Amino acid sequence: QLQASGGGLVQAGGSLRLSCAIPARTSSNYGVGWFRQAPGKEREFVARITWSGGTSYYADSVKGRFTIARDNAKNTVYLQMNSLKPEDTAVYYCAAAYGSNWSRYDYWGQGTLVTVSS
Repeated sequence: QLQASGGGLVQAGGSLRLSCAIPARTSSNYGVGWFRQAPGKEREFVARITWSGGTSYYADSVKGRFTIARDNAKNTVYLQMNSLKPEDTAVYYCAAAYGSNWSRYDYWGQGTLVTVSS
């Protein structure tokens, strides 16, 4: 399973970097996406990156503030979050999609909580 980490409490305007550790057998040929779920809301897409790292895509709400990257040597995908806002508060999940088939995510992590105070 994927393992998300790096969440915590941060003030508005601050930064956090989330990490998603991917089992080596899953890392190859899997695109990875980040999602988040705020209290009382449905889970929403945040960002995704292909296995090669050559292509990434962001939700409009985070574009220009968040950056997704991956280090395949370390089997890890990162989500750098800058200029955080209280509305970014949520549990963040990473998920892996075989062949970057974004219509289906095969593996999910357990989530890491990000709290942004105003």
